[in-house]
Amino acid sequence: MSSVGISGLAAYLPRYRTQLKDWCEWTDGSWEKLKDVVGHSFRMRGHHQNVYTMAANAALKLIQQYNIDPRSVGYFAFGTESSTDNSAGAVIVKGLVDQGLEKIGLPSLSRYCEVPEYKHACLGGVYALKGAARFLACDGANSTAIVVAADIAEYEQGSTGEPTQGAGAVAMLLEPEAKMLAIDLSKSGSSADYRGPDFRKPFVRYAQQHAANNGQLRDYPVFNGYYSTNCYIDAVLVALSNMFNKRGLDRSDYLKNLKAIFMHRPYTRMPETGLAMSYLYSLAMGKQEDHSELKEYCEAARVKFHDVIEELSAKRDVYACVEQGKINTPLFSRSLRVTRVLKRFESFRRIEAKMSLGWDIMKNVGNLYSASLPAWIAAGLEDAFKRGVELQGYDILTLGYGSGDAAEAIPMRAVKGWQKQASLIKFEECFDGAIDVNQAQYSSLHGGRQPVGLPIQTEGEFFIRRVGSADNKDFDDEGLEYYGFDAGVSEEQPRPIDAEDPLGTQDSSEAQ
Repeated sequence: MSSVGISGLAAYLPRYRTQLKDWCEWTDGSWEKLKDVVGHSFRMRGHHQNVYTMAANAALKLIQQYNIDPRSVGYFAFGTESSTDNSAGAVIVKGLVDQGLEKIGLPSLSRYCEVPEYKHACLGGVYALKGAARFLACDGANSTAIVVAADIAEYEQGSTGEPTQGAGAVAMLLEPEAKMLAIDLSKSGSSADYRGPDFRKPFVRYAQQHAANNGQLRDYPVFNGYYSTNCYIDAVLVALSNMFNKRGLDRSDYLKNLKAIFMHRPYTRMPETGLAMSYLYSLAMGKQEDHSELKEYCEAARVKFHDVIEELSAKRDVYACVEQGKINTPLFSRSLRVTRVLKRFESFRRIEAKMSLGWDIMKNVGNLYSASLPAWIAAGLEDAFKRGVELQGYDILTLGYGSGDAAEAIPMRAVKGWQKQASLIKFEECFDGAIDVNQAQYSSLHGGRQPVGLPIQTEGEFFIRRVGSADNKDFDDEGLEYYGFDAGVSEEQPRPIDAEDPLGTQDSSEAQ
């Protein structure tokens, strides 16, 4: 399977942007702290958008940017945790893309196409990627595959998660002979274990809302911050251990010799913590010289070396913390203390530099859940191309994570000619035309309402045209979205949703 992999990437971000510096002024937050821990800005969808329209926008861009023959696509997968339909998923996105293709004079996607949807918190996009690679390596060898990861990250106002919001989509082209990144699934590592209240979206929280009163429904999660940190670290270390065991590699040498590392990135600090803990783990499980290096770090942090070894090598039952009523039990307190001093050492700064590709631009992306890792890969490869960084033949580590303690460590390798494909990603173009919102507009968008005076721009994009309301014996479409596509070619500008605005989505109480 070493030749199967990614040949193209395209991203879509909605135009409405919240600058976190402004958000801090609205909420009396600390910008100095937030810019280093979280990032600089995030995107918000308008009332005329949902996860399906964003996914379709990314997929159509992918087809156009890479001149894909839609008839060759035998697998169209969708990874998300923001679905609004419990029956259909990827086929909705396929239907939108077909509508757009017809408008611009291209053939539809193949009718002989599989359309699975994958859901596991932020790991859905990675699982969809693996499914597509397996399809191409087996019965789909004469086809191409498109994988779209898209999500809407929303948190209640006033919660600790509020600054880590975002919305967007990334589409990936996979081929039997990769033109950009070859994927070696046989040597990838996995981890999965049930963790209860780590990060969940109980349906009751969604179902008890009333769309007619507040516009689009909000999908706020249940989460427990400190416990989630335990779950994340444990999952990443187990997935890495599984990968190292399969490959028979020296752990620390492997990390030191990587050309690039891309990890799940809901906010800036999370991959920093994940990499630091991964490196400490590789040293703890390593040879004598690795232990000598780890001792140096432990001494600087004033932590006992053997305590760190015991902590990282222990067999952990994270869910027991919940069952015993000790959800905030620190499972990695000593190791995390060591991570706080690592930046003092050049040896670790060299490891951390492997995450530099696309690092700065990702601070302006926000939390994309399932699309977080694919977005960073897209940004990183485009950055490498523009800076002239040579990746061909080098190992690249990708680490995906989904709350509930599931993780995937997938090694990839840049192939000959990757630069040509990377030149077509156009990730930075996603930032063109961004519209910064003010406090009142932010509150309206956060509540699912379209602020008066905030432009609705749909040229070249899909949008929700109206929402069905019929519920009788002859015809029932209550709650179903009907979509449109604005090709921008001598067309009257569409008015998203209904002219009568039956859902009350125009916020007339907002003065701006």
